[in-house]
Amino acid sequence: MSNGILYLVATPIGNLGDLSPRARDILTEVDFLAAEDTRVTQKLLTACGLPKKPMISYYEHNRRARGEQVLEKLLAGESCALVTDAGTPAVSDPGEDLVALCAEHNVEVIPVPGCCAAVCALAASGLPTGRWCFEGFLSVNKKARREHLDALSGETRTMIFYEAPHKLRQTLDDLAAAFGGDRRISLSRELTKLHEQTLRMTLDEAITYFAETAPRGEFVLTVEGTAVEVPTEQDEQQRLEAAAAAVRERMADGQTQKDAVKAVSAATGVKKNALYAFVLEQIEE
Repeated sequence: MSNGILYLVATPIGNLGDLSPRARDILTEVDFLAAEDTRVTQKLLTACGLPKKPMISYYEHNRRARGEQVLEKLLAGESCALVTDAGTPAVSDPGEDLVALCAEHNVEVIPVPGCCAAVCALAASGLPTGRWCFEGFLSVNKKARREHLDALSGETRTMIFYEAPHKLRQTLDDLAAAFGGDRRISLSRELTKLHEQTLRMTLDEAITYFAETAPRGEFVLTVEGTAVEVPTEQDEQQRLEAAAAAVRERMADGQTQKDAVKAVSAATGVKKNALYAFVLEQIEE
C-alpha cells in the first residue's frame, strides 16, 4: 500500500471568495482534515457548502502528539488536508513540524496555494518587492525583541512583521528606535475584509497617527530596508590594496600565490581575477 498525501491548503484570511476551486476540490476529496481549530474549519466548510470531514485537531501546543497521529494515517494510505484558521499552513501558523515529519518518512507533501497576508501586504506596500524577508511576530520578551531588531540593523531587504493591535504602538516605538523615525513603513490591516486599509508613511508619522487613532484589527507591517551604499572607486581601490597585502603575508608564510589569492578572495569578497592581476602587477614592479 502506498502512502497518502499531505495537502497544505491555504484558506481565506477574510473574504470567502478567495478559497480557490482547487482548494474546494481537495477539501472535498481527502479522507480527513488536520485543523488548527476544528470549530473554525467546520464553519468554513459549512459557509462554502463543502461536506463534513473527519477532523483531527492540530495546533501549536499538541503538534508533536497529533503529528504522529496524522503521520500514522498517512502511512496507512489516507490523504489529509492541513488547514489553519486563516492563510497558508506552516507560514507563521502550525504545520512546519508536520511537513518535516512527512519529509523524514517519504510522505508526499503538496501545497495548494492561496492567501498569505505577508505577500498580500508586500504587494500593496509601495516598497521594494524584489528582495524581502519575513520576520513574523516580534517576541514579547524585551531582550529577545531587542536582539531580533539589532540583528536587522543592516538589513537591506524589505522586512515584514505581523502584529496584534494592542501591541502595535510599542512595536512602532521599537522599530523607530532600531531603524530611525524616517524609515518608510506600510501598515496593512484587515486584509480582504470589509474595513481593509493600507497606510504608507514613515515610522515617526505612524507613531503620531496611532497615538491619536486606536489600532484595530491584525496588522502586517512592511518596513523599508536600509539603503545600500554603493562603493566608490576609491573604496574599491582600498579594498584591493588591503587584500593584496593579505596575499603577500600569506606568501611570506610559504603559501603559493595561487592558494593565497584564492583564500583571500574567499575571505574578503574581492574578485579573484582582479586580485591576482593586481598582485602580479605589484610583483613585476
